[in-house]
Amino acid sequence: MLILFNKPFNVVCQFSPHEKHPTLKDFIPIPNVYAAGRLDTDSEGLLILTDDGALQHRLSHPKHKEIKTYWAQVEGAPIETDLLPLKKGVDLGDFVTQPAQVSIIAEPHGIWLREPPIRERKLIPTTWLEIKVSEGKNRQVRRMTAKIGFPTLRLIRCAIGGYTIDSIESGQFKVLA
Repeated sequence: MLILFNKPFNVVCQFSPHEKHPTLKDFIPIPNVYAAGRLDTDSEGLLILTDDGALQHRLSHPKHKEIKTYWAQVEGAPIETDLLPLKKGVDLGDFVTQPAQVSIIAEPHGIWLREPPIRERKLIPTTWLEIKVSEGKNRQVRRMTAKIGFPTLRLIRCAIGGYTIDSIESGQFKVLA
């Protein structure tokens, strides 16, 4: 079984109860499926769940280099030259990232409202970036954008390999097989 879930903001990627936040169990009433990878509580978007251990391993293990695509709303207005460090690899202290594919994009079409909304400052614009990475280390995309001076305000994973959140509303899931 393969399930694509559009995880809302503030949902914890576990089925066991959490004292502060809703969990996957609050959205997915299907037993014996497990997340193939994780998505931070404060991040949104595609989470793949499966009951197939081999598929779970292939999708989540770094050696398989599955491309993960994110939409990051960052504080500020970067220009192409600001993004060059991300394209070359960024030293985050504990590791150097692999080169990312990064581009400035318009606000993604059909994006849902986040609850609560991001904090916006009147005099500081925000910009949407599309970032593709093959790694998935803890808070990696947020750390990458902060390192170049453009902190992430909202982060949505829109694709893992060929799987996307297209036509899946926030908080909803689709069973593929």
